[in-house]
Amino acid sequence: MNSAIRRLAVAAIILMLALMANSTYLQAFRADELNGRNDNRRVRDAQFSVNRGPILIGSTPIAQSKPSKDRFEYQRSYQLGPEYAPVTGYYSYLYGRSGIELNQNSQLNGSDPSLAFRRVVDVITNRRQQGASVGLTLNAKAQLAAYRGLAGKKGAVVAIEPKTGKILALVSRPSYNPNELASHDLEKTGAAWKKLNADKNKPLTNRAIKELYPPGSTFKLVTAAAALSSGRYTPETKVRSPAVLELPQTTVGLPNQNGRNCGGSDNATLTVALRESCNSAFGSVGLDLGAEALREQAEKFGFGERQLPDLGAVASRFPADPNAPQVAQSAIGQFDVQATPLQMAMVAAGIANGGDVMKPYLVQTVRTADLKTISETKPESLHQAVSSEVATQLTQMMVDVVENGTGRPARINGVQVAGKTGTAQTAPDRPPFAWFTSFAPANDPQVAVAVMIEDANVPRTDIAGGTLAAPIAKDVMEAVMGR
Repeated sequence: MNSAIRRLAVAAIILMLALMANSTYLQAFRADELNGRNDNRRVRDAQFSVNRGPILIGSTPIAQSKPSKDRFEYQRSYQLGPEYAPVTGYYSYLYGRSGIELNQNSQLNGSDPSLAFRRVVDVITNRRQQGASVGLTLNAKAQLAAYRGLAGKKGAVVAIEPKTGKILALVSRPSYNPNELASHDLEKTGAAWKKLNADKNKPLTNRAIKELYPPGSTFKLVTAAAALSSGRYTPETKVRSPAVLELPQTTVGLPNQNGRNCGGSDNATLTVALRESCNSAFGSVGLDLGAEALREQAEKFGFGERQLPDLGAVASRFPADPNAPQVAQSAIGQFDVQATPLQMAMVAAGIANGGDVMKPYLVQTVRTADLKTISETKPESLHQAVSSEVATQLTQMMVDVVENGTGRPARINGVQVAGKTGTAQTAPDRPPFAWFTSFAPANDPQVAVAVMIEDANVPRTDIAGGTLAAPIAKDVMEAVMGR
């Protein structure tokens, strides 16, 4: 009898120890994970009862919590919702969070360790917990110009302040209204979610940072940078530029888009080749430099690295091991070269900033409800992509593109604009992508822009970076410069 009791007691002790170990493990190691799960309704109910902090541009809220007359107590509200949705994301009872609402969640709901003192004060003074405000780097006028420019189109716009890396505009269209997903009418929220996910235009997709596209001729800036940095080329170096460049290992040539040689010559200068966006010339340069030189140059501009990773951004890429014909195609931004609009804005911004590519960022400040600054982002250099001398040469070549070449639609009276057009071919059954990347003023850059048009609902023959994307870039640059 005593033996049976002892065995039972030992079993009970083991079970108690296991329970204590599991409880300790959950509290010490998995509490944050479990609290953050979207199916944890207790936590969700508690969080929806918190006065969540606003997301601001300057002092203007683009997302804020307002008192509600239901069990949740506060309703998340998005002013100009679709315009800023790719940045703010949504805060939904059923579908969790995205964008800044996800990236800055602990600051916005007041649970971040940096807000511990504030929470203690709230308890002592019997005040309700209130989250911190998150101030963004966006320029409201530039954001509006980009949003309006993309009306009726599929595409994205990213604008960057070259000297700091501040993101001044980040727009993706078609967009969606995050108020529909933040609604406390859960039946309506579910219907809205289902409709958005069934939409073939993919309004929930952030085309500015989460989707990869062939950059087309805008990538010629990277190829030109590699050529000038090699020491074997200058802006006036003549390169092979026939109507069709014969490629090794294949009978398929690389033609110029207009079917003619470059600027009336089979041996155009690098400046003329960029001005006229000659495929044969840059294919020739790519073959001469080789894949490794192109890859290294692309990586110096940020290819292969995830920028804004907390917002789900993807890394742009240069193909791993292309053969000779594929190198020529890659040199003009085709084959398997893939880039986000953010990445191509970084290329322009790096050239504008004397070759120094700054790390892009969206969050400028985090402040408590009584305006005490918790954190402030400082500019950070990412890579020296090219020397200041090469950056100056590229700038002059890009100015020539806008003043005399394919980028004329981006010209601004009284301001020198540096730019590069691109029209990237895709599948035969879908339209090309139209690109434009630029910065201004060329002699003292305030803004660099990349515009990508995935579909503009126009005839295939009317699709070109200069005609579709450049006017949008112009409007965004003018908005930042206050013109």
